[in-house]
Amino acid sequence: MLGRREFLKMGCWGLAATLFLSRLNGLTTFDFNQVVKGSMRLDGLRLTDQDIMVEEARYYSQLDNNMVGCELCFRGCRISPGERGFCQVRKNHEGKLYSLVYGNMGTVTVGPVEKKPLHQYRPGARANNYGTAGCNLSCKFCHNWMLSQQKLEELDSYQHYMPQEAVEYALQREAKLISFTYNEPTVFIEFMLETAQLAREQGLGVNVNTNALLAEKPLQDLMSLADSATVDLKGFSQDFYREICQGELDPVLKNLQRMKEMGVWVEVVNLIIPGLNDQEEMIQNMCRWFYEQLGPQTPLHLNRFVPAYRLQNIAPTPVGTLERARDIAVQEGLDFVYIGNVPGHTYNSTFCPGCNSVVVERHHFSVYEVKIEDGKCRYCGQVIAGVW
Repeated sequence: MLGRREFLKMGCWGLAATLFLSRLNGLTTFDFNQVVKGSMRLDGLRLTDQDIMVEEARYYSQLDNNMVGCELCFRGCRISPGERGFCQVRKNHEGKLYSLVYGNMGTVTVGPVEKKPLHQYRPGARANNYGTAGCNLSCKFCHNWMLSQQKLEELDSYQHYMPQEAVEYALQREAKLISFTYNEPTVFIEFMLETAQLAREQGLGVNVNTNALLAEKPLQDLMSLADSATVDLKGFSQDFYREICQGELDPVLKNLQRMKEMGVWVEVVNLIIPGLNDQEEMIQNMCRWFYEQLGPQTPLHLNRFVPAYRLQNIAPTPVGTLERARDIAVQEGLDFVYIGNVPGHTYNSTFCPGCNSVVVERHHFSVYEVKIEDGKCRYCGQVIAGVW
């Protein structure tokens, strides 16, 4: 397979010639409408050897006066010509909406699925992870803020990948699935949908690590191509979502229900932050809703907060707080409750809800032994929910 640099050189000769001729004619910017996919100059962005690739966005409507209405997520941004939406990576150019992060990856890694976290989906499998700039939230505690809270041109570097190239990269590295993660993948849904389709054709799993704040139609389109989702449930309070994340809780809950109805394997992460979303009553209400709407066999990860981004003044979550939260979850009837971001903790591992034996022994992100045979506990025969 061609390397990225050679790939881009081959794909951009025609564009380079066009740019050269346009400059000879005294033009200073490239006609945005001449190319949908490809490297080009955008107003206000510097033309370099790492030009931004763009794609006309899906999920938008054209309004009066060249305005556009983005229909991708809960925000429903109305965007004026030359402006961007809240996520900073979808731009209105002359009455059309374009994605600025189609194939422009800020980070590409390969690692175990446990980092998603996914604990009951093919334990120990390698995931090929893709992430770029932009997000439709602004969480004060974001650990990946250097991607999610940036415009693409503000990143230190990014790499161009076409969907086919992304899939081939995963296959070469013997990954079992492709995961869209790090920033909120909703904002690069055009790349995600095309890559997910190709990945499924090659027998790869597809994981989406998301805040679940998509609009209903994009969610349905995406989940029809995904077989697993890791969902960040930031807290169980509308006030928390609005004040700490600039978001909304209700759309997340509705979309979690939709994912389960569509048969996607879902694991939910709740990052517990001292003084903000660690109240026992809030955790109890969350777990009660969880049991009733998602079912007792949906895994819940209670993760430890460490100071990050704009919450540097808050101490890490005490392990005792996480353990008390887990006790509440178990009392409310949840079968699979994990404690995360505490390497070596007992509840990194998976326990059988029937006999309480360890059926997946792990230390942080490393899997040591899987004691599940034909989807059942080796010791008592209890069916263990998951993808094994």
